[in-house]
Amino acid sequence: MKKLLARLSLLPVLAACLLWLAPMLAATSAQAAQPIVLGCPLSTAFLYGWDAERGIKLAVSEINAAGGVKVGNEKRPFSVEVIDTRDLEPGVPVSEALLGVEKLLLEKKADFIVGGPVRSEAALAAMPLIAKAKKISILTSGSLTPKYGDTVAQNPDQFKYLFRISGEAKWMVSGEIIPCLEQIGKKYNLDKMAIMVQDVAHARAGGGIIAKVMADKGWKVLPLEVYPTGATDFSLGLSKAKSAKAQVILIWMDMPETSILLKQWHDMKIPALPFGSIISAAEQPSFWAATEGKGEFCLANVVNAGNAPSQATPWTMFVEAYQKMWGVEPEGYGASSSYMAVYTLKDAIERAGSMDSDKLVEAMKATDLMGVYGRVKFDPKTHQVIPSLDPQEGAVGTIFQWQAGKRVVVFPPKIATGEILLPPWMKDAK
Repeated sequence: MKKLLARLSLLPVLAACLLWLAPMLAATSAQAAQPIVLGCPLSTAFLYGWDAERGIKLAVSEINAAGGVKVGNEKRPFSVEVIDTRDLEPGVPVSEALLGVEKLLLEKKADFIVGGPVRSEAALAAMPLIAKAKKISILTSGSLTPKYGDTVAQNPDQFKYLFRISGEAKWMVSGEIIPCLEQIGKKYNLDKMAIMVQDVAHARAGGGIIAKVMADKGWKVLPLEVYPTGATDFSLGLSKAKSAKAQVILIWMDMPETSILLKQWHDMKIPALPFGSIISAAEQPSFWAATEGKGEFCLANVVNAGNAPSQATPWTMFVEAYQKMWGVEPEGYGASSSYMAVYTLKDAIERAGSMDSDKLVEAMKATDLMGVYGRVKFDPKTHQVIPSLDPQEGAVGTIFQWQAGKRVVVFPPKIATGEILLPPWMKDAK
C-alpha cells in the first residue's frame, strides 16, 4: 500500500516533467522529419543581401524552435540554402544570378525560392526559370521595379507561383516619398530641390520621376547630378546645390560611398536637407560611426517598417530578436520583409495542409496576416503585397531621420516616433 501511495505521489511530478519536455520533444520530432528547403539567391556582400539572409535565418530559427511547420499531420523544420548571386556587384552579368537560382532548384532541391535575386534585372530574368520549376517564390529584398508585379498580372498562368512581399518603386515614390517631401515643404516653407543619383537604371528613373512630379507641384528642381557606381567625390554636385540655393537634396544611391557624400555635405555646411529615397549607407546602424556623426539630419527610406527600430505593430519584438541573434539592430531594406516571408510561407503551408504548389498559390493569395510592418495581403493580380500608410490596412513603409545617433521614424504619421528636424546651419542660412 505504501509503495502504491508513493507511486501515486510521483504522478504530479511526472506530469509536470512531461509538460516541460513536450515542446522539446515536438521540436526534436520536427527536426527528425524531412526539412522544407528554402533556396535563397542573395547578393550576400551587400546590405540588401546579407540583411535578407539574417532575417530569413532568424525566422527559421524561431519556427524550428517552436516545433516547425505543420504539413497535414506532420511537423517539418525549415532549412536554408543560400547562394551568393553577386547581382549587386558592378559588372557581374545577370547570367551569374540565373546560375545561382538554377543551382538552388536542381542541386540543392529547394522547395521554395525566398529572398532574391536582388537586382531588378536579375529578378526579372529569373522569373521564367522559377515558374518553369513550379516553385513558390517570394521576393523580399531589392528589386523595386513595378515591372515584376506587372509581368505576373499580364501572364497569370505562367507566373502564378511568384509573389513579392516587399515594397516597389511606384508606391514608394507616389505613396511615401512625395507625400513626405510635401510635408517637409509645408512645415518649413521649402520648394527648391537638387537631385543626386547613381548611374544605374532604377536610380536614374526614380530620380527623374520625382523631379517631374515635384516640378508639377510647383517646386524648382535642378537637373539630375549622376554619379558612377563607386564614386567618392560629390563636392561638385553639392556646390551646385548650394549655389542654386536648393533646400532639399534628394539622393538615390545604393552604394556604400554615400557615407562620404554625407560627410562632405556636413563639412561644406550645405544649407539643404539630405533626403535619401534610396541611400543604403545611411540605412545601417554603423552609419553614425562611419560618418563620425556628420550624417545627422539625413533622412532615409527603408521601404518596410521594422528595417529600423519601429513601433508600427506589436511585432516589434522582431527588432529585439534580430539584435539578440546578430548583435546589431535591423540594418536596412530587406530585413523585416525577409523575416515575414518565412512566417507567411509557414501560414500558407499550414492553411493549405500541403506542399503542392498549386494549392499553395491559392493559400498565398488568401493570406491575411498581421506582421512586423502591418497587415500582409497580396494583390490578386500582381501578387504584390498591398501597401498602406496605416499598418492596420496594409504593409507600411518607413522614412527615418538620424537624430543624436539614433534612427527616428518620421513617416508615415501613423507610426512616426519623432518630427523632422533641420540642421542648424540651414536655419542660420534663412
